[in-house]
Order: sequence, then structure tokens, then C-alpha cells
Amino acid sequence: MLSLALRDGVQLRALEVWHAQEFAAHLDRAREHIRPWVGAAFVTDDVDGARATLGRYGASRAADGARLYGIWRDGVLVGGVMYVEFSEALGSCEIGCWLEPSAVGQGLVTTACGALLDWALASRGLHRAEWHCRADNARSSAVAGRLGMSLEGVRRESWPYGGRRYDTQLWAILASEHARASA
Repeated sequence: MLSLALRDGVQLRALEVWHAQEFAAHLDRAREHIRPWVGAAFVTDDVDGARATLGRYGASRAADGARLYGIWRDGVLVGGVMYVEFSEALGSCEIGCWLEPSAVGQGLVTTACGALLDWALASRGLHRAEWHCRADNARSSAVAGRLGMSLEGVRRESWPYGGRRYDTQLWAILASEHARASA
């Protein structure tokens, strides 16, 4: 996917190493907003860290694994979506997301994640897509619900952050369910 128009002025594009400066600037705007909800290795603090993160995902994408996509609104990177895991052999993937505060509440993540579900389940033929989020992240849980996913369970105290442990919800949708919902 070179670029997918999500709506007027909003595009979904692969995040690549050459976006490191832009990605680092975006994370400066997003860091404190997303830090409690995403993995510590993802929330880098400088351009070298951004380059390393993008390089890891680029290598994974080249091996048909995890992938990162940026959401650009009016030419500015404001968030993104990702395949945290992607396995054709297992027939499954995990989808994740993040946004900077200025982009929250506009439906960008739901639309972009819908595109990822379509590609994984319809185009690539995977059987299952998952969504993991902290149980107290109501916005993330709401996106999973809007995507047609079912809450399958809660992993108790599985997410360490800030000296505490939080429950994690596991949401999922099967290809057959996604196909029915898309019809």
C-alpha cells in the first residue's frame, strides 16, 4: 500500500525509516498521551530511537510480519495503526493504534483499523484478528467494539506501568464475522 485515502485530507501510508524525523516530532506531540497505553519500546525519545523503531518494523514487514502505518491529516503525521503481530502461518494478526491528542475523537483510528482488517482478513486470507488493550482504556475498547470485535477475555494484572499492574482485555474477530459485517 503506497497510500490509501481514508477521507478528504487524511491518508494512511506505510511508516518507513526515512520518516524518522517526522515520526520523532509526532512522538514529541503524542508521547505523554500514549505512554500509558502502548509498549515502552515504541515510545521513543529522539530521532535515533524513532529510526530504530521504524527500522525494526521495516525489517518485520520485509519478512511478512508486523507493520506500521501512519495517519497523515492535511500532510501532518497525527497517529498510526499497526499490525503488532502478523502471521500468515498461524492465520492471525494483532492490530494496534495510537494518536496524538489533536487527532482524538475524529474516527481516524476506526477507519484506519477497518482498512487493516479488510487487508488482513479479506485480501491476505487470515482467519483471526486480535486487539489487546488495557481494561481501563475505554477509547480503545470502544474502537474494538466498533470494528465488530468480541471481547473474549481479560488477562488479569498483565500490563505493568508506573509501578502498578493493569488488566488487559483481549478482543477478536474472525474472518467469517468480518465478511458478514462488511456485506
